[in-house]
Amino acid sequence: MKYTITHSTTYTYDGSVFLNPHVLRLQPRSDGFQRLTRYDLTVTPTPQGQNSLLDVEGNLLTRCWWGDFSTQTLQVIATSEVETLCDNPFNYILESWATRLPFDYPTALSEHLQPYLTPTHLGSLASDPAATHLAQEIAHSVNWNPIHFLGELNQRIYRRMRYQVREEGDPQPPSITWTQQSGTCRDFVVLFMAACRAVGLAARFVSGYEEGDPAYEQMLHAWAEVYLPGAGWRGYDPTMGLVVGDRHIAIAASEWPRYAAPIAGTHRGGSGAAAIPEGKVLVRKQETQAL
Repeated sequence: MKYTITHSTTYTYDGSVFLNPHVLRLQPRSDGFQRLTRYDLTVTPTPQGQNSLLDVEGNLLTRCWWGDFSTQTLQVIATSEVETLCDNPFNYILESWATRLPFDYPTALSEHLQPYLTPTHLGSLASDPAATHLAQEIAHSVNWNPIHFLGELNQRIYRRMRYQVREEGDPQPPSITWTQQSGTCRDFVVLFMAACRAVGLAARFVSGYEEGDPAYEQMLHAWAEVYLPGAGWRGYDPTMGLVVGDRHIAIAASEWPRYAAPIAGTHRGGSGAAAIPEGKVLVRKQETQAL
């Protein structure tokens, strides 16, 4: 499928401020699952300089700086055209040693995946008890089959959680999300990741867009990717109850949610209060004309 995405964010500050360097993660990936055909970025006020770079996890970033220039607003508009290519998310065969949990990873692969295997919550090196209990319960019920585990975990979060809008802030701890049975997409993803890591599945946080319904307000979306030996990184969306295919457009993936944030930066001056951004996302599917 082909999509055009327009993502606009405006920060309004309480008084004139000086912008410190900002990092923008708004350019969709281009890989075997999706192809980026166009990307335009407009930043106002115009940066004194900017450059593109790959971070340590392979995400493409833009870094902007302004020097000694004061402003009361910052606007970032990114327009992308992307063709998604994954019409069958189950087109793979697992390695023979990866058909039952937990996996006995080869040493080299285990070392590479270690940041995504550590049972962590937002930087703390302690596993989450609610996520661990949920993972063990599901794993036993599916006889430790990894694909059945992921499908049941995805559906259980989707069926039991109540979605709520919370535009700002870090994800909740998984225990709070599971106990309150509510949260945002990023809360559901962190719960999903914690449960995966509790049974030895490498998982990471993904930010991007989902086709959705253009009749309703659209926002940046989040889901998880799980590393399956023989299949590589595969997406699961517990908010939608879907295995990720050609309706999702990925931007960035990281072991920590904050390293997939679309815009990150600070400023000097003003009242010291944090500016609350006003954002708008439009995901439009391009209609294919029959010949």
